[in-house]
Amino acid sequence: MTIDTTARPATLDAAQVREWMAGPTDPRIVDVRTPGEFADVHIPGSYNVPLDLLEEHRRELAEHLDDDVVLVCRSGARARRAEGALAEAGLPNLHVLDGGITAWESAGGDVVRGEGTWDLERQVRLVAGSIVLTGIVASTVVPQAKWLSAGIGAGLTGAALTDTCAMGMLLSKLPHNRRNTPDPETVFAQLRDGHN
Repeated sequence: MTIDTTARPATLDAAQVREWMAGPTDPRIVDVRTPGEFADVHIPGSYNVPLDLLEEHRRELAEHLDDDVVLVCRSGARARRAEGALAEAGLPNLHVLDGGITAWESAGGDVVRGEGTWDLERQVRLVAGSIVLTGIVASTVVPQAKWLSAGIGAGLTGAALTDTCAMGMLLSKLPHNRRNTPDPETVFAQLRDGHN
């Protein structure tokens, strides 16, 4: 499969990105996951620009991203948000890795492994499941506690319908997810100098 270098689609699968990276004009890979997730596993040569940092500094980042950019997250939702923020800042050459790092790994793409934290989705499942279980157990003594579980169920339903996750956004602010958070100046320097 050969990618037409003049008109790449906005969403690319792992095979298309791998082929592009092997070519003479490879794209910049920008991973918008938390620093902890990035430390756990990432695509070699990718730059970690956490979504909240990217959204806050989108205009400055756009000045340093004149090349084609492939945005990566765990599954694609955060990368699509990043795409919207950078497009709003005037950056035209944006692409999203369909299925994120999960699809990349499933397709046999090379990764760098380290010791990071659980990905946010796994953290959300742990916290939401624990709250639901606590609400059900507590409802055997205090019947109104069942509403705690119902509230989490409603939140998860809303998250699925809107493709956003308030709990995930809150968890991303915890210290273990923010360790090694790059400061904007370091990110700009890496992008300008072409190394990470």
